[in-house]
Amino acid sequence: MLPGQVLKSLRNRRNITVREVEQASRRIANVKGDKRFCISNGWLAQLENGDSEPSIWKLFSLSVIYHADLLDLLHLYNMDVEDKEKYELVADPYLTQLIPHNRNGNGPSEIAIAPDPSATGLTVTRSTNGDDRARHTIDGYLGLADFTMYPMIRPGALLKIDTSQNKLVTSAWRNEYERPIYFIELRGGFACGWCELQGNQLLIIPHHSPFATVRRFQYPREAEIVGRVVGYSTNCVDVRATS
Repeated sequence: MLPGQVLKSLRNRRNITVREVEQASRRIANVKGDKRFCISNGWLAQLENGDSEPSIWKLFSLSVIYHADLLDLLHLYNMDVEDKEKYELVADPYLTQLIPHNRNGNGPSEIAIAPDPSATGLTVTRSTNGDDRARHTIDGYLGLADFTMYPMIRPGALLKIDTSQNKLVTSAWRNEYERPIYFIELRGGFACGWCELQGNQLLIIPHHSPFATVRRFQYPREAEIVGRVVGYSTNCVDVRATS
């Protein structure tokens, strides 16, 4: 059903005319002291016929008059406020940021990775078979602007992060593949890389390449360990080179 038809059905359910909607909206506009909340009966007829779209002010008035949830009316016009976090990735895709899980909690939302592969982020996945390790697993995505672990882990890689391993391991490692890689939450973003702790400073160590340098943060005030990267799937060629 089209948005205008839904609004008309809501009005009919309340058993009120377009003229009565206009009168009610005028009362709301008068209390608000803002004529943008006012709805003329002619404009409402156009809206119900699909020849117009409402402003946020008029939609508020309709939600009051029809005893409807404003968020439900916004959803009619493809605006889901609960999905706001998902679109932050699209608005600024080169920042490392969280990817929310879907509403039923069973994995990433449909926009998490596919629409724009530039965002580095996380999403919670929940196990249904009682696997304790899976309950601590977070799926990450390395943004196209993140060259910290290049070329070992190329931008665009998928990451598996174990949040139960959120303390730095100081034991010896024999090669770069055994060296623990961590996903770090910063104040205003995220990062992925090797880590060292020097006093109260957390060092994020990049791979041996000219694309990134060591970064220092006050620990834990400015940086916290989300978990250890326990697996990743990376391209064998640069994503940008093939696009």
